[in-house]
Amino acid sequence: MADVQPNNPLHGITLEMMLKQLVERYGWDELSSRIRIRCFADNPSLKSSLKFLRRTPWARKKVEDLYLESITK
Repeated sequence: MADVQPNNPLHGITLEMMLKQLVERYGWDELSSRIRIRCFADNPSLKSSLKFLRRTPWARKKVEDLYLESITK
């Protein structure tokens, strides 16, 4: 059976893909002002941000919400 989830817009989208698209769209400065997370403001990097987001569910949720908001515009 196919693993289809028509009601889940994040299905098949990795956290890394989301973060890369958000950084491309907003840049680190704008991203840190939209989501108040230190790893976005102080010496940001994709690697350190992903490490933090994978361990912190509330922060990951904020990134997912901003990503969903950005793709619906």
